[in-house]
Amino acid sequence: MARALAVACCALILAACAGRDRAAEQFQPEKLYEHGHKSMLAGDYRGAVRYYEALEARFPFSEYSRQAKLDIIYAYYKSRETESAIDAADQFIRENPTHPRVDYVMYIKGLVYFERAPNFLERWFNTDLTERPPQDVRGSFQAFQSLIERHPDSEYVQDARQRMIHLRNRLAEYEVHVADHYLRRLAYVAALSRARYCIENYDGAPATRDALDIMISAYDGMGLTDIAQESRAVYALNYPNADPERNNKRDWWPLW
Repeated sequence: MARALAVACCALILAACAGRDRAAEQFQPEKLYEHGHKSMLAGDYRGAVRYYEALEARFPFSEYSRQAKLDIIYAYYKSRETESAIDAADQFIRENPTHPRVDYVMYIKGLVYFERAPNFLERWFNTDLTERPPQDVRGSFQAFQSLIERHPDSEYVQDARQRMIHLRNRLAEYEVHVADHYLRRLAYVAALSRARYCIENYDGAPATRDALDIMISAYDGMGLTDIAQESRAVYALNYPNADPERNNKRDWWPLW
């Protein structure tokens, strides 16, 4: 009996030691990174984030942690943790300005802003996003612009340029929305200022046609008929088959 108990105790001790060894192995930096990388390849981005965060917390100066700092940005982006993705990208760019893949990080940062989804209420009420202040649009535009200026030979430049055209048009649309808001309230100077800003900064964007239309109405409302006529001539030159459509009437609701 004593011999049997001794053998059993030894077996338990050996099993416990083996379990501790396996657990320790699982929490080595290479294993944490391996699990995170496998999770990301499998599309489990939240799981990948957990492994990468654990790796950075436990082994912040390891080679695997440096690679995880790059991978976790993409994992945050795909799991829609937008603020974490932007913070991680900014930190990486700040700490690794000469890293060979810093252009990739700039590109992902631009995508995070570009693809930031409307919230629940905006989807429910089918909100026109051109009327929403375009902070995310500006953030995306600036990120892509930095990529193009700093890394003109990057493989991501072509896609970034195409996205910037869309973003530029979106910014122009917002300026027209604000200018139209002022025009409807007979705030002609403010309407004129925003319309002129749109034309001067987003020349070629489709919304500049509406901006010029607003300028004509604003000049008419201010009694500046000569300048209004000059603006009509410019409008006719650029859009020969169309006529200005806006007018200076108030909206139907009263203003208090």
